[in-house]
Amino acid sequence: MEFLRKQSSGRLITLGFALMILLGTALLLLPCSVKEGVQVGFIDALFTATSAVCVTGLLVVDVADSFTAFGQGVVAVLIQIGGLGVSSIGVGLILAAGKRISIKDRLLVKEAMNVDSSKGIVRLVKFVLLLTLCFEGVGALLCFFVFRQEYPFLRACGVSIFHAIAAFNNAGIDIFGGMRSMTPYRDNLYLNAVTCGLIIFGGLGFFVILDVIKCKNFKKLSLHSKVAISTSLFLIAAGSFLFKATEDMTWIGAVFQSVSARTAGFSTYDMGEFTNAGLFVMCILMFIGASPGSTGGGVKTSTFFTLMQGVRCVVSKKRLSAFHRSIPGETMSKAYMIVNLSLVVVFCGIFFLCVLEPEYSFIQIMFEVVSAFGTAGLSTGITPDLGTAGRLVVIVLMFIGRLGAFTLLSIWINRPEKNARYTEESLTIG
Repeated sequence: MEFLRKQSSGRLITLGFALMILLGTALLLLPCSVKEGVQVGFIDALFTATSAVCVTGLLVVDVADSFTAFGQGVVAVLIQIGGLGVSSIGVGLILAAGKRISIKDRLLVKEAMNVDSSKGIVRLVKFVLLLTLCFEGVGALLCFFVFRQEYPFLRACGVSIFHAIAAFNNAGIDIFGGMRSMTPYRDNLYLNAVTCGLIIFGGLGFFVILDVIKCKNFKKLSLHSKVAISTSLFLIAAGSFLFKATEDMTWIGAVFQSVSARTAGFSTYDMGEFTNAGLFVMCILMFIGASPGSTGGGVKTSTFFTLMQGVRCVVSKKRLSAFHRSIPGETMSKAYMIVNLSLVVVFCGIFFLCVLEPEYSFIQIMFEVVSAFGTAGLSTGITPDLGTAGRLVVIVLMFIGRLGAFTLLSIWINRPEKNARYTEESLTIG
């Protein structure tokens, strides 16, 4: 206990995710989790648990074909814990037990949910848990009307609940079987719309939803909410038009893929049949990802928006601002740091997979790496065929992508600031 007290919030969160992955791996290896006649090795279970906790969706074995109802339930719980965050779940359990929340617990949630202040953190956790329950409950009910037509009552209930959890937490894992994702429901406008709704609200973030409920007017929203909503709508629209232009798909499919690409991981089309142009567009959307404080990954919409605003300001020689609000220079510096660190991780991942899996094309490997880092979960179909070393690389990428490269770096580098300043000298750029 003394060891844990001395650790920073970032290290405790990292340790919590790692322990949850190991626990999930152990549970998935139990005989009651695996279907009779199916062989699930340690790496397979580790990969599945990591993908679930990191809400990614990449799989080396099909969840429906390999695991029993108990195993599928374990995967659903891991997705839920991974989406909400280990610390948020922990605080929720403490509240349910009627105990007081310590300062350390508040700091953990503050760090995990990327909140500026620990003030009102208990209220926020209560709201997040209630909001999640409402969205997933309504989503499961709406999905039930579709799945009841294909499955017996109890199975339809299970599939509906699992799908709602996976969609709202942007996990992209399904239990339809055959590694098909949502391709059987390609033309089902109703299910596509329900799934998109869950993905969008889960990807916007709890702060944005709370802000919208309070203000009910776009003009009164905080800058963060305005940026998250406007950037998300722009990316959805741009992605839809680009997919329609580069791929042979309907508008329903184009919109769905544009929504799902930014970390959800569901697919109504086979990624292996996409053109290089379509895969490249998908990589861009996966790298950007969802919004801060959400269940999604990527470098986040606010980071992308800040960088674009920075480019505009440099060109127009105006101060960094948006929606009649000035943006601090520290925000721009952090945005550049996050993107640079993320690119380093992605480049390293691409290099290692190119060395370990030379039989695949560069675009396939790049797609797989960006999908793992952005916790998107989409694949061109090469994931199940990766070797043990390749799978371990993807596992590390998923873990880094869920926690964030910036968070992981801050865990190891914690040096005190020095007061000494050096003489400034200009540097030629470009």
